[in-house]
Amino acid sequence: MRSKVTIQTLREKMAKGQPITMITGYDYPMALLEERAGIDIILVGDSLGMTVLGYDSTLPVTMDVMIEHCKAVRRGAPTAYVIGDMPYMSYQVSVEEAVRNAGRFMKEAGVDAVKLEGGRNVVDVVEALTKATIPVMGHLGLTPQSMAMLGGFKAQGRDIQAAEAIINDAKAIEEAGAVSILLEAVPPEVAKVITDRAGIPIISIGAGPHCHGQLLIVHDMLGFFDAFTPKFVKKYANLNSIILDALQQYRQDVETHTFPSDEHCYKMQPDALARFKEKYGD
Repeated sequence: MRSKVTIQTLREKMAKGQPITMITGYDYPMALLEERAGIDIILVGDSLGMTVLGYDSTLPVTMDVMIEHCKAVRRGAPTAYVIGDMPYMSYQVSVEEAVRNAGRFMKEAGVDAVKLEGGRNVVDVVEALTKATIPVMGHLGLTPQSMAMLGGFKAQGRDIQAAEAIINDAKAIEEAGAVSILLEAVPPEVAKVITDRAGIPIISIGAGPHCHGQLLIVHDMLGFFDAFTPKFVKKYANLNSIILDALQQYRQDVETHTFPSDEHCYKMQPDALARFKEKYGD
């Protein structure tokens, strides 16, 4: 088993120019596989609201739901760096509420850090969590919890004013104590400026190749969620078609009495079987 991945591990990889690998995970079976694959960071994202629970956004996801999924991932991936995604309205109401909820992630689920969306508008929250010894990953660019304000799932930072705002936000939350930043759906030129200036790991999800690491939603990259596919996704498998074929074959086998066959049945001991047939017949 590998050594536990810590923030120091990630900083060392950043310093050596070694790319950091990050993927989402929402349950124990997937976390087991991600652990075996040697993934550095597993993000238990509130994206589970869409990929797992079937909502049309991340907004309905609650703290209790997030905690349970984080617990499952932690059990499956004991050495990965696990990040719990703070859901909508778990940190926006007040600094005190943010600290209380982030503390639940650390205490109840055993995560290594929490993630929250926002830039200069959440500096006070990042500072308070840092003071409470809770590591924070920032999230800039396309921030799904703010999609009503952004006008939907759209790339950000595509004009000079918006690009400079993201650059300034990154500086602000790093200075507030964030241990890493996730950049989503921003031009690679913007991500490069942020990465070159940062003293903490910068991770890209649709922000180009210049960041210290890359993130994908596991259901997207495995072809396991086909409601829509973002431009930045590379599909490494198409599990939907494989699983659908298996389910259809199962239905056909049951309907044609092909399953179960003898090989799927338990056998009685020979002497017991003989006495059983004497009493009950064939």
